[in-house]
Amino acid sequence: MTIASSKVTAQGQISVPQEVRRKLGLSPGSVLEWIEDKGAIRVQRSTQHTSEDIHRRVFARKPAPKTLDELKDGIRKHARSKHARG
Repeated sequence: MTIASSKVTAQGQISVPQEVRRKLGLSPGSVLEWIEDKGAIRVQRSTQHTSEDIHRRVFARKPAPKTLDELKDGIRKHARSKHARG
C-alpha cells in the first residue's frame, strides 16, 4: 500500500513526506536505512538515535510538581518504613 511518494532530484536527493516523517518519528538529523529484502528495497528509521531523539525521550514527561507538604510527607513515610523496628 502506497502512503506517499517523492521525486528524486538531479543530485539524488528526496524529500520525505510529512505523513511518513510523522509515522516514523523523524526529525532533522534522523538516519534512514535502505534495506534490500527479497528483491525490494525497504526504507526504515535507523536504530541509531540523534541527540535530539534522546533528549526528547529523556525529557518528554515531567512529573507533576509536588508541594512542600507532599515532599515532607513522602520523606516521613520513607524514613518510617526504612527504620521501622519489627
